[in-house]
Amino acid sequence: MKTVLSRIQEISSAVMYAAEAHDYEVVLQRIAEVSKELAATKYAALGVPDGRGGLRYFMTAGISAHDRARIAHPPEGHGLIGAIMHERQPIRVEHMHDDPRSVGFPEHHPHMDSLLGVPIIVGQQLYGMLYLCDRVDGQPFDDDDQLLIETMADYAALAIAGAALSEQQGRLRLLQERERIGMELHDGVIQSLYGIGMQVDLLRKQADTIPAKALDAVIDNLNDVIEDIRGFITNLRQRGGRQMSVRETLIDLKDRLNPPASLSIEIEAPDIPPPFAPVVFEAICLIVNEALSNAIRHAHATVIVITAEVNKQRCIIIVSDDGQGFDTALLNGHRGLGLRNMRQRARLYGGEIQINSTPGAGTRLVISIPVGSY
Repeated sequence: MKTVLSRIQEISSAVMYAAEAHDYEVVLQRIAEVSKELAATKYAALGVPDGRGGLRYFMTAGISAHDRARIAHPPEGHGLIGAIMHERQPIRVEHMHDDPRSVGFPEHHPHMDSLLGVPIIVGQQLYGMLYLCDRVDGQPFDDDDQLLIETMADYAALAIAGAALSEQQGRLRLLQERERIGMELHDGVIQSLYGIGMQVDLLRKQADTIPAKALDAVIDNLNDVIEDIRGFITNLRQRGGRQMSVRETLIDLKDRLNPPASLSIEIEAPDIPPPFAPVVFEAICLIVNEALSNAIRHAHATVIVITAEVNKQRCIIIVSDDGQGFDTALLNGHRGLGLRNMRQRARLYGGEIQINSTPGAGTRLVISIPVGSY
């Protein structure tokens, strides 16, 4: 006869084994399997509610994959399965078909007679339901069985909660990574491709007089973009081994956008190393890249001036143009990806972006990032 302490140790070890899987569905499957072994039953299952009266997961033990595939449909949360989910109370039935809550089994479902079901619940949070069917020795479930599985459910709640938290954290990391990649591609690669597109379009219009060097320049730009994509993937986006100065970087940004010859872009910036960690200055450059690209595409300007000022407190970069301007009140409802990305990048490093514009009088965008905080 096993002591209470030994049974608790068995339960603890079983749940630890289940929790080691880390993957949410594997944790559920292992809990079903170890519950079956602890209670010495023919079948076991663990259901997780979907919050709409049905089941999100239903993991089984004791039913082969072949037999499970033959069952007409998986449980839908009705009958005794649903009763445990909705009543949140243990249910112990010697003959399921005699219980008025039973709705029977679907076609090709294995025959099952007795049932012991308990909710996996902590406070008001229902994490799932454990179902045990038919003891191996053929005896009905008793009080000891119920106490064992209720204790198992208490331990299982911790494992399921931990696995659910890990799953949510994984999804959050994935969403954050997708957001980062989306911002990188939009602010960097897509803008570079746009610049190359303008250059190719210009060459197409001059098809009769295209110099060979011009086509070489296009190919070189495309190769640069390919390198950018590789850099984004490895988060090592660099251009050459030597770090460029603030002025050199801004000139490089301008050149890579291939502005039309009719547009004059003036750059006033110090020829000094950027006073930031590479990742911070890269973010600043992507903001400038987006602002400059927008001005080239939408402002219908003849002159764009980029001014950079760097002191011990802040780095301020101003992108101004003499274009058509716009009503800044429209920005209140603006949800464009480019503007949102710029503001998010600036806020990430304690900075801000100000936009001043008047219809017919051009636009002035100010990027301000503190120095020395990162």
